[in-house]
Amino acid sequence: MKHKMSITMDEELILKVLDTLRSRRFRNKSHVIEYAVSRYFDNECDECESGAKNEKA
Repeated sequence: MKHKMSITMDEELILKVLDTLRSRRFRNKSHVIEYAVSRYFDNECDECESGAKNEKA
């Protein structure tokens, strides 16, 4: 289930979101933001796992 939320962003980031929308890869601003946040958390988990592996070595 999706939930509606409000965010505040720097104008520079908003312009990047709008530029990304022009590429027609994403349906709308929410799609761009959702993708970016998802990628961020995917990368965070990768870093956590690699950090744990380095500690065990």
